[in-house]
Parts: sequence; structure tokens; C-alpha cells
Amino acid sequence: MSDPYGAFCNDLLQLDALGSGTLNGLTFAVKDVFDIKGYVAGAGSPDWKRTHVAAERDADAIGLLLRQGAKMIGVTHSDELMFGLNGENYHYGTPLNPMAERHIPGGSSSGSAVAVAAGLVDFALGTDTAGSIRIPASYCGQYGFRPSHGSVSERGVVPLAPMFDTVGWIAKQPSVLMEVGMVLLKSEPPADSGFRKLFVAEDMMALADGTCLAALSPAIGQIKSFVNGTETFTVAEEGLEEWMRVFRTLQGWEIWQTHRAWIQREQPRFGPGTEERFQWSSTLQDIEVQEELRIREQIKERMRELLKDDGVILAPTAPGTPPLRNTRGQLMEERRQRTLLLGCVAGLAGLPQVNLPFVGKDGLPIGLSLIAGPGQDARLLKWVETITTQLDLDYKREE
Repeated sequence: MSDPYGAFCNDLLQLDALGSGTLNGLTFAVKDVFDIKGYVAGAGSPDWKRTHVAAERDADAIGLLLRQGAKMIGVTHSDELMFGLNGENYHYGTPLNPMAERHIPGGSSSGSAVAVAAGLVDFALGTDTAGSIRIPASYCGQYGFRPSHGSVSERGVVPLAPMFDTVGWIAKQPSVLMEVGMVLLKSEPPADSGFRKLFVAEDMMALADGTCLAALSPAIGQIKSFVNGTETFTVAEEGLEEWMRVFRTLQGWEIWQTHRAWIQREQPRFGPGTEERFQWSSTLQDIEVQEELRIREQIKERMRELLKDDGVILAPTAPGTPPLRNTRGQLMEERRQRTLLLGCVAGLAGLPQVNLPFVGKDGLPIGLSLIAGPGQDARLLKWVETITTQLDLDYKREE
């Protein structure tokens, strides 16, 4: 396969469909964290690949897709140990963003987003813990879906922080995003696929660049017309910084619990950024996290009560358009913090979130998100497929 964008770490590995179904004729790629029989998933790390053995069977998600008629045609790049949001891997380089070649593709499911954006596959699997589907989908101008936590099997997937990890997917077409979702969720499209109330998250909106909000304003107005009522509200009364503190503490603590033995045994060589994040995680090994777990349960209950089965939150996916490649220092750190503040809401509450792709005034991709209540994945996917036929989406017109 010709891969001028560097999306794949292995474009020779292919799996034919194992049956016939709703995904007949579609092709997909998988992030290099999914088990494939006879293959060693690298998780973006040469040391991880070197110290692990080949899988004995395919990951559950891959099997579901193959049995519904889809064909897998390659394995895509990941940020190192999935612990990043930029798509810049110290060991393997940075895939080229087809929608903005001078800009980063986003991570950690960078290769999956690039493969879809470049038209190399119809859809791609990735994972999302803190935004690793949502951010690359936004930066590469594609539809991306993070499901409710635990709604899609993670068996056969390299973990990062299991209490937040999800298997997500990226597609160019909202219809494909929905069809893949019905397979992975083991669901049928709901008869009632509408949402009646839209919550515009003003504290999340405040994290976006002014130019981003100005470009998204027409779409926000259109989406408001699809619901019975709209309410502007504050997601985190304590401040999103407090939610982020809880998320970051729990994530870091669990990352170290998950990977401590391997790191101490193998002494892997991490790249810049990743090394510092793992080092920080190691400082959390002996802390008590009961208070953070309690707060997390309160947040989950609050969001469940707010959204029920017919409410949806509207918010920017990322603070703005994708940063330039090789951006370093305070500028990138500030962008990372704002991005994590946006991503922690669905992460903490275990909610489904979908990125809708738009184009900014400068022609660069920007993303708008819809976040639904827990377990409302199928309804959200079907609603997005329905409303996007009436939205003024630049990328849809270019297809």
C-alpha cells in the first residue's frame, strides 16, 4: 500500500473478512495496541515490542468487525505507550496530517486518524483515555467517537489507565461511524434517536480560542434548532481545574499500577515528554486515592442526573486548530493543559463523546463535540448521522 503520510507502522499485515454483514466492503486499520494473532503490538514503543510475545488471538473488537464483513489492512502508529496527545513519537516520528501538513495530527491514535483522513481506509480503531480519539479526529478533520466506558470490549488491548480506557473509532462519514458503532456496541439503531435538550457548556467554551468559537458559531446555531430547548450552564461548579486534578491523579496513579512492574524490570528508554509523564506517575505509587474516587463518583452521578437519556452537552473538542509541528515549550504545555481540561469531562464521567469536523477561517480543522449520558452511545451515533445531513459541514462538501 502507498502510505505517503506515514500513518502505518505495518501496512503489510492484513486480515480478510470472516463473514458477511453490515460492514461488507469496508476497510479498516487498527492502532498498534490491539492484539492480532501472531503479531506483537508495539504500543508506540520499541522496548514494549521487544519485551512482549505475539498474541494468541485477535482482540475482541477486531473479531467483531471481521465477522461483519470488514477487512483489516494495516496497523497504525501510536504515541509512546498511548501517553500523549500530539502524535509526535520520539522513536518513530510524526505522521503527516493530510488536512494540515504543517501541523500535528494529534495523538495518541495519530496513525488511525491520518489513515482515515488520507482515504487509505474507511475507518480505523484507536483508544481514548484522556482524548486520544477525540483530539486526532479534531486535528485531522474527521468524525471520532469515544464510547461510554466499558461499553466496548477492551479484551486484547494494551492498557494505559483501565478505569478511563476506551476503544474508539474514527471515520470520514458519519454513516460509517454509526454502522461501526452498532457492531462494536452490539446494538441496533434506536427507534428514538433524538435529544430534546442541549446544554451549552460555558466553562468548556471558555477554553477555546476566540477564532475557533467564531468559526463554530454557525454550526452551534444550527444544532440548537434540532432540540426542544437549550440551556447555557457550567459543567464543573468547582472549576474544571479541580476535575482535571482528580482525573490526572487517578489516571497517573493507575498508569503506574499498570506498568510499574514492566518499567522496573525492563528499564525502557522513553522519549522526551513521555519520560517525564511516567516519572511523575511513579511519584503517586503510595498515595491514597479514596477521596479522588469519591469525587469521581459524585461527578458521574451529577452528569447522569443532568443528561438522563435525552440531554446532550455541546462543547469544543480541542481549544482550536492543530498546533504547528515541533512546537515546544510553554506554548505547547499551555495548549496541552487546555486540551486535557476539555477531555477530562467525558473521561471522569465515563460518557460517550463524538467529534464533528469543521473548518476554521484559516482553512484548518476544528472540532465540535457532543457528549451524551452514559449508555446513550447508539442514540448519539444515530442522531449525529441524522443531523449532519442538514449541517453545513465543509469536509462533507469536499467528499
